[in-house]
Amino acid sequence: MIIRWTYAFVDRPAARLAEARAFWTAVTGTRLSQLRGDQGEFLTLLPGGADGTDACVKLQGVAETDGGAHIDLCTEDVRELIRAARELGADLVADHGDWAVLRSPAGPLFCAVPWHGETVRPPVVAGSRLDQVCLDIPPSAYDAETAFWDRLTGWERQPGSRPEFTVLKPPAGLPVRLLLQRLDDERPASAHLDLACADIAAVRSRHEELGAALVRQGAHWAVLRDPAGGTYCLTGRDPETGGLPGRDQRTVDVEKHWTRVPAGSSGGPAVGLGEQPWPSSG
Repeated sequence: MIIRWTYAFVDRPAARLAEARAFWTAVTGTRLSQLRGDQGEFLTLLPGGADGTDACVKLQGVAETDGGAHIDLCTEDVRELIRAARELGADLVADHGDWAVLRSPAGPLFCAVPWHGETVRPPVVAGSRLDQVCLDIPPSAYDAETAFWDRLTGWERQPGSRPEFTVLKPPAGLPVRLLLQRLDDERPASAHLDLACADIAAVRSRHEELGAALVRQGAHWAVLRDPAGGTYCLTGRDPETGGLPGRDQRTVDVEKHWTRVPAGSSGGPAVGLGEQPWPSSG
């Protein structure tokens, strides 16, 4: 199954969609598309001032949950992608004909959508790039979930330098990759967004000026909460390549070590338990 493009989806409570729109367009240097959906719940963040580049981030207002994140997989044959995902253990949640919502074996939602010819990812904006959807998976489901995504995408599977991380790196040019993180405890799976940052302190300062609040600061990462209540991460990685600076590019996992997220944090990453050194290569 060939995945031709990927979108990172920012899922936030519908009642706070205006706050999410303002914040995420500012931090990604984008402008809003027209509202779509029966309730005006879908938006694409269009590259601002970058002619010839394609969008890779979308925003959704959700009513049932506090939000989080998910990935959209774009393909020329949506029905085949749905079939393949279900054979590998995914559940079909909603079939909209030319696109569908599915649930992976561990529980995170994702979408199979048609490819519309997107080929050129937007540039780095203000020293950062939203380039990763991190799936936070409980220990009992981690191996099966990793195998599911490995087989479904066919992307290069890279072991992290710490055993709780696995990176699925797409072919060159695709804008959003997957990081699977094995949690320390048994709790429901969730997902959050990661931004690769050349200078975390500078990016954090800019995000705080735009309304984000710090949840936890590590040596090479920071957890922030956006104005709509969702948590996400700033990570010390090369925004161009996604790799750790000055390290073997096979080692591309994010250095994080999480426990349970505080109540009311909108399904994002759990809060770090102290700082770890950079992971070793390989």
